Amino acid sequence: MFETLGERLEGALSRIRGKTRLTQADVDEALAEIRRALLEADVNIGVVNLISERVGVAAVGAMTSPSLTPGQQVVKAVHNELIDVLGQDTYRIRFASTPPTILLLAGLQGSGKTTAAAKLALLLRRQGRSPYLIAADLARPGAVRQLEILGEQAGVPVFSEPTTPVEVATKGVAEARRLARDVVIIDTAGRLAIDDALMNEVSEIQKATQAHLRFLVVDAMIGQDAVVTARAFDERLELSAVILTKLDGDARGGAALSVKEVVGKPIAFASVGEKLEDFEPFYPDRMASRILGMGDVLSLIERAQDTMDEDVAKKGADRLRSGHFDLEDFLEQLRQVRRMGPLKGVLSMLPGVPKELKNQDIDEGEISRVEAIVSSMTKAERKNPSIIDVSRRARIASGSGTTQLQVNTLLKQFRDMNKMMRQMGVGPPSATRSRAKSKRKKRR
Repeated sequence: MFETLGERLEGALSRIRGKTRLTQADVDEALAEIRRALLEADVNIGVVNLISERVGVAAVGAMTSPSLTPGQQVVKAVHNELIDVLGQDTYRIRFASTPPTILLLAGLQGSGKTTAAAKLALLLRRQGRSPYLIAADLARPGAVRQLEILGEQAGVPVFSEPTTPVEVATKGVAEARRLARDVVIIDTAGRLAIDDALMNEVSEIQKATQAHLRFLVVDAMIGQDAVVTARAFDERLELSAVILTKLDGDARGGAALSVKEVVGKPIAFASVGEKLEDFEPFYPDRMASRILGMGDVLSLIERAQDTMDEDVAKKGADRLRSGHFDLEDFLEQLRQVRRMGPLKGVLSMLPGVPKELKNQDIDEGEISRVEAIVSSMTKAERKNPSIIDVSRRARIASGSGTTQLQVNTLLKQFRDMNKMMRQMGVGPPSATRSRAKSKRKKRR
C-alpha cells in the first residue's frame, strides 16, 4: 500500500541524503516533493501541512548543524514525523481485572469486520488467552455462518442465535462468563454508509454489554472517507482504537497516515493479508521505516519465530554446512519460508534491498511448481537426485503437472547450487580435504 509513497519520499530524500551542505533551494525542492508525495497518497491536507512545517523547521536547523550531515538530519526528521503521525507508541490492550474483557468491533459493511474479528481472536489465542466470538451481525445474510467457519479455523467458539443483535450480544457475554472465557469479541452489523439505524444498534449493544474497548474496523483502501467514518463512530461510541484492514492492497495509504492525527485514536492492529495469520499489532516506528525503505527487521524476525519450526530450520542449516543438503531438506526449508507469507512482502522488510528487486513481480505460482516437482519425487530420489533418469523424469513431470524440461531445469539449478556451495568451502571435511589434495597435485 505504501509502495508509491515510499518511492516518492525516497526519491525526494535521496537528492539531499548525502549532501554535506544544504542550500535553501535544496530544502525548498525537497519539501515540495515531500508535500506532493503525501497529497498524492491521499493524506489529509491538515496532516500534510503539519508534516511539511515540522520537516521544514528541522531542515533549516540542519543547514547549520555540525553533528549529522544535513541530509541525514532531514531524513531523520521525516522519519520522526511519520512516527508521530502514525501514533508514536504501539497500542496495548488493557485487559479487565475481572474477566471477560469485552471488545466491540464496529464499522461499515465491506470493511472486513467479520474476518478481523476472527483474526483478532486467533492472535489473542496464540498469546495464551481464551477468546470467545459473538456473531451479532444478523442483518447481512451469511454473516453468522461466515464467523462460525472462521472461528472453527481459528479454534475459537462462536455464539449466536436468531433473536436481536442486543440479545445475542448480552447472552453471548453471559455464556462467555459461564465458560470462563477471558476475552469476548463482538462482531456487529455494518451498513454501506453511516446512518441512524447503524449507529443506534451499535450504541445499544455497547450500553447492554458495557464493552471495555471499542474498535473501529476501517478499510485502508477508502482514503479520506476513513477519517469521516472514524469521526462519526467516535462521536457515538468513544472509540478506543482503529483496526486497519487490507493494508496489503494497492491503494494510496492516506487513511493510515491521517486517522491517528485527525481523529486522535491510535491504530491498534493491521490486517496484512487474506489468511487468518495475516494480522499483527501496528508498530508506528516500524511502518515509518518501511515507508522510507529502511526495512523492518524486527517484524521479519517475529514473523519467522511465529511461523517457522526452529528445529527444522536448524536442521537445514546444519545439513547445508555439512554439505549433505539434499532435495528433501530443500522441500522442508521451502515450506518453512512459504509459511512466512508472500516473498515480496518478506523482501520489503529487508533493509538495503534495491528498489528494482522490491518491485520485481515474484511468481508465487513458479514456487508452487517447484514444490510440486520435488513432492512428486520418491524419498530416494530426493536424497540422491543422480538416480533420476529419463523414465523417472517423465513420471515426476506427470505427477506434478509440469514438463520434463521444467524438471530438468530444477535439477540443474540444484546441482549448480551444490557446486557453488562446494566452491565456497561448504561440505564434508573429507570432501574438502580431497579437493585441496587435488589442487596441490595440479600445481605440482
